[in-house]
Amino acid sequence: MSRKSMRNAVTTHNGTSQLRIIGGQWRSRRLSFTQAPGLRPTPDRVRETLYNWLAPYIEGAKLLDCFAGSGALFLEGLSRGAEYALALELNPQSVNTLKQHLTTLNCNTGQVELTDSLKYLTQAAQQPFDIALLDPPFHQDLLKNACHLLEDNHWLSEDAWIYTESEQAPSCLGLPANWRLHREKHTGQVFYSLWQRG
Repeated sequence: MSRKSMRNAVTTHNGTSQLRIIGGQWRSRRLSFTQAPGLRPTPDRVRETLYNWLAPYIEGAKLLDCFAGSGALFLEGLSRGAEYALALELNPQSVNTLKQHLTTLNCNTGQVELTDSLKYLTQAAQQPFDIALLDPPFHQDLLKNACHLLEDNHWLSEDAWIYTESEQAPSCLGLPANWRLHREKHTGQVFYSLWQRG
């Protein structure tokens, strides 16, 4: 992500950054988080675009954020009406911060798990999710594996929506054959894509 894009995503001061919830019940709320290696909060304008795409489907949806990081996508989904959201994250500091945010927002419909996402997704899902968000650290071959685990272990509802951020064009990702590319955008070196399970 370019420096300009990062500035659009967060405001940084003394090593602590802030993200802004764009829409929904917590609109304009600012929440702090600590920067970590590989953390790329999704810029405001991209989150706005994504949730415009998902607007007809987010209300009452079950949402899974597989690489939560700062929690920008996760919290935005809850703010805009997701019935339940589960965030998976490997960084303990990020997990603790996200749990604090849920407490601050008086939200009891969000859950945060400290876990390796790929290991977590190897288990059979207890319930299918309507929306899955995948914004993994780049250059670690995480995206393709996570997507196939979602499909193989029944984490997705029949017509689920899947959002991906990647350093490669969607046509090069090798994602499950029954996923149809619905929308895509390209900013700098990052591709933003929305897929629907067929």
